Amino acid sequence: MPILYLSHGAPPLADDAVWTEQLARWSADLPTPTNILMVSAHWENAPLSLSATTTAQPLVYDFWGFPQKYYTVTYDAPLAPELADDVEGLVSDLVHGGVHRDETRGLDHGAYVPLVEMFPDADIPVLQMSMPTLDPRQLFELGRRLAPLRDQGTLIVGSGFTTHNLAWFNPRNDSAAPPPTPSAEFDHWAAEALARGDVDAVLDFEHRAPAARQAHPRTEHWAPLYLALGAAEASGGVEADTAIDGFWYGLSKRSWQFA
Repeated sequence: MPILYLSHGAPPLADDAVWTEQLARWSADLPTPTNILMVSAHWENAPLSLSATTTAQPLVYDFWGFPQKYYTVTYDAPLAPELADDVEGLVSDLVHGGVHRDETRGLDHGAYVPLVEMFPDADIPVLQMSMPTLDPRQLFELGRRLAPLRDQGTLIVGSGFTTHNLAWFNPRNDSAAPPPTPSAEFDHWAAEALARGDVDAVLDFEHRAPAARQAHPRTEHWAPLYLALGAAEASGGVEADTAIDGFWYGLSKRSWQFA
């Protein structure tokens, strides 16, 4: 299976005809996964934790101030207990404290918002995994450990945002308005770094990328890329193809696919 890093969007993504069409077209070109492992910017938890595998849990509406319709979205994908067993077997000796099974945890919006657009039938088992750290090298190594999942049909998805400075987000503007210069500069740098498979540059982006601290005042939305990059490096190649580009209210929605 390929590996994805996608910019997942806020709940109003569902109302954006351009972006939803881009996600749907992308998924239509993918082989059908056996199951999906989601790593979202919105679940940081140590020890490393896995979402519910015994009883379906409600979605986690981890956002505030939106219209009520966004709090009634459902995504009843099957649970993935076998995938959870496989993940635990691959990484338990690597992560401090072992692997925790959180049987109260459902999918957060970094997972279900893009999945609703990409796999709307909700018929593929999904497991969400927390990020136990934001350390680039540790997440990269975690991704390397997960690489064997690709051979059994698991779609590994890192879900973040290529630029994520909410000070740039102004819903009073047109969603396709030209982005702030720092967002455009970082997006251009990221596209070039991933196209040439520059692992060191991606992991050290805070020191190498233009406008790094403006693009990511905090790094949690870039961090899922470290894991995707590790899985790619361990099982194929790190050069990535851009699947989606462009901007949404000033934020780069660039998303990549690793073959």
